[in-house]
Amino acid sequence: MMNKKKQPAVRIIYYSFSAQTASLVRALARGMEDSGVRVEKVRLVPAAPLRFPLCSIPVTVKMMLTTLFRRRIPIKPPETAGPEPDLTILAGPTWSYNPSGPVLSFIDRYGRKWLGGRTVLPLISCRGYWRMHAAGLKRLLNRCGATALAPLVVTHPAREPWRTIGVFLKIAGRTPERSRFLGKRYPRFGHSHEQMRRMEETGRRIGGELAAGRWPEDISIPPRPLP
Repeated sequence: MMNKKKQPAVRIIYYSFSAQTASLVRALARGMEDSGVRVEKVRLVPAAPLRFPLCSIPVTVKMMLTTLFRRRIPIKPPETAGPEPDLTILAGPTWSYNPSGPVLSFIDRYGRKWLGGRTVLPLISCRGYWRMHAAGLKRLLNRCGATALAPLVVTHPAREPWRTIGVFLKIAGRTPERSRFLGKRYPRFGHSHEQMRRMEETGRRIGGELAAGRWPEDISIPPRPLP
C-alpha cells in the first residue's frame, strides 16, 4: 500500500489596519491553495479597536510619532486550529519605518511559542520605506528562535512625494484621489490589481515548491520589492 503524501501546510499570521495587508494575504493564500497547500489565516486583533481612517490630522501625526518609537498595541490572544505549518508567514504594514504595533505586541508575547524553531517569511505592505522594518523584524524573529527568510515586500505603486502625501491624507480621513491636483499624481490608495495578481502568482510558486517537496533557498523576491 502506498503512503499518502502529506499535504503541505502554511500558517499566515497577519495584521491589517487599512485592509491592504488583508488583500495581499487573500491573494497569496489563493495562489498557494491552487497548488494544493492547506492555508490557515490567523488575524491579529487589537484589544481596543483601531479605526481607519483616523479622521483627524493631529491624531494621525500623533500616531506616526508614537509608532516611530515602536509603540506596542495590545492584541487579543490569537487562536489556531490548523496543523503544524511547514512555513509561517508573518504579514503586516509598515508604520513609521517599523513593524505595526499589533505585530510587535504579538512577537513580544507569543513569538517564542508561535514562531520559535519555525521558518518565517515576512510579508510587508508599505508605502515605500521598508528596509528598517525588515531589519528590525529579522532581529526580533531571530531572538524568538525563528529562521527568518528575506521578506516579500509590496509597495504602494504611486511615486514620491505624492505617495507619502496621499497615504497621510487618506489615513487622516481625506480623499486625495478626488483632488484635481493630487488625483493626477495619486490616483488611488493602496495596492493595485496588478500587484494582487502577481501576489497570487507568487503564492502558486511558493505552493508549488512546497507541494513538490522542494524547498527553494529563497522563496521571496528580494532585493527588489513588488512595485
